[in-house]
Order: sequence, then structure tokens, then C-alpha cells
Amino acid sequence: MIGTQQADDTLRMAVVVFAVIAIAASGAIVANKLSFGFAVAAVAAIILFTFSFVSQEIALYILLFSMLLGPQFVAESEAVAFYRGRGISLRFDDFLIAIIGTAWLMRVAINKDFGIFLRTPLNGPIALYLFACVLATVNGYLTNPRVNPLVATFYILKYFEYYLVYFMAVNHLREREQIRRFTVTLLVVCFLICLYGIYQIPSGERVSAPFEGKEGEPNTLGGYLVMMLSLVIGLLVTQGSFRNKLPLLALLPFILVTLAATQSRGSWLALPFMLLTLIALSRRKLLIIVPLCLLLAVSPVILPKTVIDRALYTFNQPAEEGQLKVGNVKIDTSTSARLESWRLILTQDFVRRPLLGYGITGYSFVDAQIPMILTNTGIIGLIAFFILIGMLFRTAFRVYRGSRDPLYTGIALGHLGALVGLLIHAVGANTFIIVRIMEPFWFLTALVVMSPGIEAWEAARGGGAAGHKADADIEGGRRPTRT
Repeated sequence: MIGTQQADDTLRMAVVVFAVIAIAASGAIVANKLSFGFAVAAVAAIILFTFSFVSQEIALYILLFSMLLGPQFVAESEAVAFYRGRGISLRFDDFLIAIIGTAWLMRVAINKDFGIFLRTPLNGPIALYLFACVLATVNGYLTNPRVNPLVATFYILKYFEYYLVYFMAVNHLREREQIRRFTVTLLVVCFLICLYGIYQIPSGERVSAPFEGKEGEPNTLGGYLVMMLSLVIGLLVTQGSFRNKLPLLALLPFILVTLAATQSRGSWLALPFMLLTLIALSRRKLLIIVPLCLLLAVSPVILPKTVIDRALYTFNQPAEEGQLKVGNVKIDTSTSARLESWRLILTQDFVRRPLLGYGITGYSFVDAQIPMILTNTGIIGLIAFFILIGMLFRTAFRVYRGSRDPLYTGIALGHLGALVGLLIHAVGANTFIIVRIMEPFWFLTALVVMSPGIEAWEAARGGGAAGHKADADIEGGRRPTRT
């Protein structure tokens, strides 16, 4: 085992030396062949690859910050304007994941003990859903002339990218301290995003995350904040999750103010469902109910007029063409358009291709998750999606009920509330394909999935023969598997 560790250290040192030489050589060559910008990007990629190979943890920290703070490089093209949607543009984290993923695969190739995909309860459902997407798109390409194979492939790769974040995280996680550090990092990123959002409030525009383009995506930021709010509350109400909970308590108003400033009605709609989930599952319900009642009592006084007007706009928009009516109540045009798209798809378009749908890019863009899945992948894709969601619930619930570690319990509780909130958010958005929501969500999922194995593993390390075996596994680079 000592020899294995020495060999691993020698290998890493060799990689560092090689990388330094490669950086110098590449910098000299590229600088003469390409523009300064490309030369800097190439050298930066080599440096990042080196860091990723030598220390995947550093690479994952960089990735966590880039998920919400990374810039966008390439805007979507006019060729796919008929299928506009989030995630089609290239972002910094897309390149980052490609670099980190390549370094990770090289480490796996060199050290066979690491394994490519750690066995987890979600592997099967993830593979099933991706297979449904591929099958439906191939079928659509053969039968539907609207399917753009290049763009469809890009979309499927984007879906795989979210799951790759999950697999890279679960393959790296080994100990409780890592889960704590990554959780803190998620919260720090959330705080920075809130600061950026609050900075935008004086402009009078709806706030959004950095680098979202001219129009911004307030609904995306709203969905992300609902998820992070659930995590913060889950940790706060779980006794012993963190020694000092003052930073968590201080983060709450930042999230709430920023969430209000997004003026995202879909995110606001997700809030009560997320909170009801936390109340139903939490062992300390009053810690949620009492502050919530106090907040509701003072909300008419403290809420800005713009927020109240935005909430009431759903039902008091001036008369316009395209509004739906329920009795004497008018529904605003934006909500009416979403409801009408649900009706058309469920009663007309879905019926024409019920099994596999039209294929990805085979149907015009729909800003709602379930109708989009039905039109893209049909009932087969929807079943695969529900299986994946069901396994997410089951896994997180088992961790919440079975873990004795309050950190793991708090994270699992927050994850459960976040999942319910995102499902409601998805009624009026493609939440489960939005990059800036799904990447942190799947990283959080990795923390939940790995916590039982790590908890059992660390318990075994302190107990006799089992502890010696666990130590041997650690030195050999092996991790516990779960079926």
C-alpha cells in the first residue's frame, strides 16, 4: 500500500513536470500561430487540465463557482431559432466540464481502482432516460423532417453533461469533510449570486444571474434560489448539521430579497410546495411554521409594490387578446399561453405521436417540462423521467430517515424540498434542462447519494478488522458501492 501511494505521488509529480513543459512549449507555439486570445485560452486549458489531473477536488471547486458565475461564449444560432431554449449556448462551465472530464478519464485509465462510473441507485434511471432521449430522437430523425440531428445531438450531450457532473462528484467523494466543504461552497456561491442580484435592484429591472444575455433569465435565477433556500432551511432546522448556524441564518434574507426581486411567479408558486414538504418531513416543524407565520403577517407591509403588483398581474392584467377566462376571472396572456400550450399538446399534438414523440428539436419550443418531454420523447420518455424522479425521492428520503449524521440529514431534507419545488417550477419552465439549475442540483444530489456509504465507511474505520479493511480501501483508492 505504501508502494502504491509512492507510485501515485511519483506519477502526479511526473504529470506536473510534463505539464509545465507542455505549457511552455504550447504557449510558444500557439502564440505564433493564433491570436493572443486563443493562445491564452489554450494555455489556460492546459493549466486547468493539470490541476484537474493532480487534484480533482480543486477542479470541482472551480466548477461549482463557474456554474452560476461563468460567462457565456457563443449565443444560439438562427438555425435553431424555432427551437429556442436554455442550455443551447456554450458557457464557460461547458468547456470546464469537458477539460475536467477528460482529466478524470485519464486518471481512471491510469489507476484502474478508481472506476469510471461508481455504482449508485441512480445509474440505471439516468441511463434509461438518456436512452429514451436517443431512441426518440433517432426515430424522429427517420420520420420527422423537422428534427435537426446536429442540434439534437448537442441537446442530448447537454443532458449528459448534467449527469457527468453527478458522476464526477460521486467518484471523488470519500469523506464527510469533503461533503461539508462542498456544501459550504454551494452556499458561498449562492451568497455571491444574491449580492449580484441585489446590486441590480436599483435598476428597476427583474434581476437575473450574471452573464444571462441582454434580456436575462429571472425565472432561472428564481428556480435556483428556491433550491438553495430549501437547502438552507433544511440545514437550519436540523440540529447539529453545522456548529455555527449564524451564517445560514444571515443568508436567508439575502435569498428571500433576491427571490422577490426576480419577480418570477413560477418560482413564487414553487415556494409554498417546497415549504410544505419541509414542514411535513422535518422533525422540528415549529422552527419553520412560526417564522413563516410571522413573515406572512408582516409581508403586506414589507413587500415592495412591484412584487405585489407582479403577483396580482396574473388576474388583473388589462384586457388583451389571447387571455383565457375562468368564469369572470381573466388570466394574463403569459400564463394563458402556457395553459394553451398544455391543452394543445395533451389533446392534439401528443395524440399524433404518443409513443416516442417528435424527437428532440422535432417540435417547437415549449416552456413547460412535462409537455416538452411528451413532444420530444413521448410516453416512453415521460415514464423514464418519472422513474428517475421517483428514484431521486426514494434515495434522498432513505438518507433522511436512515442517517445518524445531522449534516447528511439536513442536506437530504433540503434536497427533498428542492426537488418538490423544482417540480412545481417546471409547470411553467423547462426546469430539468436549465443549465444553471441542473448542474448545482445534480452536484447536490451527489452529496446526498454518497453520504450513506461514507457514513458507514467512516464508522467501519473505527472498528477492528472492519476498520483496518476500510483503511486499506482508502489507501487503495477504492470507495464503497451501493446497490
